[in-house]
Amino acid sequence: MDAPPAAEVCPPDAPPPGSPSPGRALGDLLARPGPVLALAPMQDVTDLPFWGVLARRGGPDVYWTEYFRVHGTSTLDAHILRSLVENPTGRPAIAQLIGNDPVAMTRAAVELQRHPVAAVDLNLGCPAPVVYRKCAGGGLLREPHRIDALLGALRQAVTTVPFTVKTRVGFADDSGWDALLELFARHRIDLLTVHGRTVVGMYRTEVRTDWIARAVQAMPCPVLANGNVHSPARAEQVLGETGARGLMIGRGCIRNPWLFDQIRHHRLTGSWRLPSGREVLDYVTDLYESTRPSAGFRERLQVEKMKKYMNFIAEGVHPDFLHRIRRAATRQEFFACCRDHLDHEAPMPLVPPPLPAHAAGSGPTGDAGDRPDGLPADGPAQ
Repeated sequence: MDAPPAAEVCPPDAPPPGSPSPGRALGDLLARPGPVLALAPMQDVTDLPFWGVLARRGGPDVYWTEYFRVHGTSTLDAHILRSLVENPTGRPAIAQLIGNDPVAMTRAAVELQRHPVAAVDLNLGCPAPVVYRKCAGGGLLREPHRIDALLGALRQAVTTVPFTVKTRVGFADDSGWDALLELFARHRIDLLTVHGRTVVGMYRTEVRTDWIARAVQAMPCPVLANGNVHSPARAEQVLGETGARGLMIGRGCIRNPWLFDQIRHHRLTGSWRLPSGREVLDYVTDLYESTRPSAGFRERLQVEKMKKYMNFIAEGVHPDFLHRIRRAATRQEFFACCRDHLDHEAPMPLVPPPLPAHAAGSGPTGDAGDRPDGLPADGPAQ
């Protein structure tokens, strides 16, 4: 009688037998029918605890990390690396890099491929002045030759997982958009995410879906559409107008963590369910407790951190809500305000007020002081 086969033993970093490797996860996702739904990276907001909160309410198909800041002497940010190593969602995660030094970026990309990443992504879209003034993120869109060098270096370095890019369409206008798309195609990137605004346009005006559609038509790789997707109806509109392979959502799912599941349900049934005020209150409570640090907790700092989320959640609620939230200094004050406005069973659409139409050019120029969501200009970027 033959001996039974020995059990397959996986090394510690390997996936279980029969499960897709991290390097195949994105390709498998893109091969499935239906639009891919992705979480946008927002610095200091879409961190590991937020991933867990989102996953408990349906969550996206794939998560982007906050960006790893890369320069000549940098190491990988430990708290962002935890999102990859401790990913609680059961879904793939993509690591995003921001910087302008090809040697340092190559070093970081090689190191990230030793961790469970579904892809390595280059940030060419962050519109925060503190970033673009250093010629990183969206600031690189003013210097195509530097983008060319970065793409070449990263394309050679990223060999075990896909190499992807997230970008805006230009710094001040779209005059270089077609040339930029040619660069992306020449360097054979595997996925492109397009935020349909310029860097100086920040978040002030409506997204230009025609700019995203140009990328879909020009690129040999799949394209995700990003920017101001706040409801299932808006998701269908963006997909229809762009032909994109999927959607990346940031602010919309902070405001409404059920949004990904609402989009899925709408595509199946033509309708979706709105959460009640009490469900939103439960979400805010979950956010407070989940993002609370395990060591060095200070109530005032936690209340201030919550205001980053509440700037989005409070949109569309009574004006007094955000006014009081911004002035809360204690947990008691914060949740008293939340209960006054959310402790009810009425359905909540959780959509933002309308944005002005996109003007010729791309909106205001300069350093783009205050943003319409009430966050400082150097705040979290999508």
